[in-house]
Amino acid sequence: MLLHDTAIIYCRYLRQSLRSRFALLFGVLMPLLYLVFFGPLLTGLPLGGRGSSWQVLVPGLLLQLGLFGALFAGFMIILENGQGVVERMRVTPVSRLALLLGRVLREATVFVLQAVLLVLAALAMGLRAPLIGILIGFAFVALLTVSLASLSYALAMKVRTPQEFGPLVNAVSMPSMLLSGLMLPMTLGPRWLDVLSHFMPFRYLVDAMRDAYVGAYTTDHMLYGVLVAVGFAVLAVTVGTRVFRTAGA
Repeated sequence: MLLHDTAIIYCRYLRQSLRSRFALLFGVLMPLLYLVFFGPLLTGLPLGGRGSSWQVLVPGLLLQLGLFGALFAGFMIILENGQGVVERMRVTPVSRLALLLGRVLREATVFVLQAVLLVLAALAMGLRAPLIGILIGFAFVALLTVSLASLSYALAMKVRTPQEFGPLVNAVSMPSMLLSGLMLPMTLGPRWLDVLSHFMPFRYLVDAMRDAYVGAYTTDHMLYGVLVAVGFAVLAVTVGTRVFRTAGA
């Protein structure tokens, strides 16, 4: 029942996304601009890590794609509330968990597709990384998207209006990007900033992805990254499902 309901919700929203090809391409625009205009500045610079500058930058851009995109996913729920879509779903016997999973799995699919486009562009610009490492990176993007989209939908069910939702998301997204070392390794900064960044879960994901992009799959960074990514996803889906149930969505 849960799988059937999830598949119905997932296909419904995925069809909507695939019909809007412009939105798919626009979503990858910001990381692509960083790749084209910021990436060449790092070529040949000692970034304090293994691999080339592209192997440092691209994993961060992939996570940036998931971070900013998934955090704003809740805007859709706010729009649907205004149009009465959520109200109509309340009278159906569809599982509340399926209502959440169908949506967040759609988000994960869209952002993985965008991640593929970004990696293809990076390969054309000089990125060299093992295929297994690239696939591991896609898995991290999917898990991050599921986590953040779940929390975004839960927040949107609580605040209800775009005027409340937007500032809250911005207040989370910018510090998360700056303190996670998405653009450059945090080890390049002062000691206090490096220590502070360890309280940000995305730091562990980007460190793990950078290891994967140089073919290092059994490091401490990879272990911590997997544990944080899976644990964060389980926690976020649990919170999101609880909100959907209590809100009657």
